[in-house]
Amino acid sequence: MGMRDRLQAYVPAIVLVALVAAIGLYDNTFFSSGNLLTIFADTMTLFLMASGVTFVIMIGGIDLSIQSVASLASCILAISLPRFGFGAVPLAILGGTVSGLLGGLVSTRLRIPSFIATLAVSGLVLSAAYWLSAERSINVSSEDSDRVLGWVVGETAGVPNEIWLGLAVLAILSGLFGLTPFGRLVRAIGSQERAVMASGIDVNRTKVAAYALSGTMAGVAGVVMGARLGSGSPTLANEFLLPAIACIVVGGTAITGGVGSIWRTFVGALIVQVVRIGMTFVGVSAFAQQIVFGFILVAAVAATMDRGKIFVIK
Repeated sequence: MGMRDRLQAYVPAIVLVALVAAIGLYDNTFFSSGNLLTIFADTMTLFLMASGVTFVIMIGGIDLSIQSVASLASCILAISLPRFGFGAVPLAILGGTVSGLLGGLVSTRLRIPSFIATLAVSGLVLSAAYWLSAERSINVSSEDSDRVLGWVVGETAGVPNEIWLGLAVLAILSGLFGLTPFGRLVRAIGSQERAVMASGIDVNRTKVAAYALSGTMAGVAGVVMGARLGSGSPTLANEFLLPAIACIVVGGTAITGGVGSIWRTFVGALIVQVVRIGMTFVGVSAFAQQIVFGFILVAAVAATMDRGKIFVIK
């Protein structure tokens, strides 16, 4: 790794520190322990949703179905809790896995660009969520929440359980990415897919697995959102797609694939959350925040894209 690459790898962390310092100078209460724990807890939902998509982007694809998948998972959770208890949690996550698997199969088997395949799956998943919920929000009773979802909404050692869950996912997915043949294949496919194919490896199998993992993590994010908000809804995660993609590329993962890590996505999620808080402090509306995230996404893609892989922009 050259000096330029080393500097580029540290830029997200430097930006995060600068943003935190700027907001702390603007409002001294920002550095209170309660506020910092709240920020970390709120960041984890975004990180969970973005963590799986990191694998898809690393292979050079994109998954535009994650917000619909997360909303579907929240609906499955809310509907199934009274009948199945804790069994509703793996059922909701399984719904995410199946959705991601479907997007991967459509893209690889039919040779359709990933953004079209996952956009189509997003429409199917959204329709399923509306059908399951009868086009309404489904409340989770406090009894069911206390009995089944304490591992999400409670605290352990004074720290919100969402933070422990996010850190566990960070460790597991980092190990999967850095220490397993699957992780090495993901990086290799993103860097030199033709060379991997020439070596006789089934590239499509790894791609489908990446999409399935993306759907799984979107399902986990949907479960956490449903538990935190006490309801499931087909529109629950509607505002999460753009920030999720933004935190991946802001963290330094190249949109063209081959370069990135789960740690970078984690730092990117913190950056996006701190930017969101900063905009809230200065009175920027939620709708205007989407415009800011759009600018951030364009700037991050321009900074991280490997133009050596793309000779013609279409």
